[in-house]
Amino acid sequence: MTNQQQASKAWHIALWIIQVLMAASFIWAAYMKLFQPIEKLSAMWPWTGQVNSTLVRGTAIADLLIGVGLILPTALRIQPRLTIVAAIGAVILMICASIFHIARGEAAVIAVNIINALLAVMIAWGRYKKAPISVKKSSTFL
Repeated sequence: MTNQQQASKAWHIALWIIQVLMAASFIWAAYMKLFQPIEKLSAMWPWTGQVNSTLVRGTAIADLLIGVGLILPTALRIQPRLTIVAAIGAVILMICASIFHIARGEAAVIAVNIINALLAVMIAWGRYKKAPISVKKSSTFL
């Protein structure tokens, strides 16, 4: 195995680890925002009790789509570029969340948003340049 193949394999493994961890985080957040009562959520995330519940549920849908998008297209090798789109969506969501928290005077809590945004940039760049996933060859039954 050449050094370039080893580096590509290492990137592939690292990206998968990051993708799985981020997907789990986003899907967990979606579950919490969709199925937990706002009163219970606000104990963990105070902002959820201070905004319209539609915003909370809307961010839950975005979290769910991002979480699923970080894994399924790449794992199934069906439109794997959608993983890049999901990662870009995560960056956009994290930027919006950071702006939201800064506007509310909660700048101290944006570290998680910044880390998630940087990891999502790494996934998008890595799956585009360093370790892209090829589309699965479809079989024909003729």
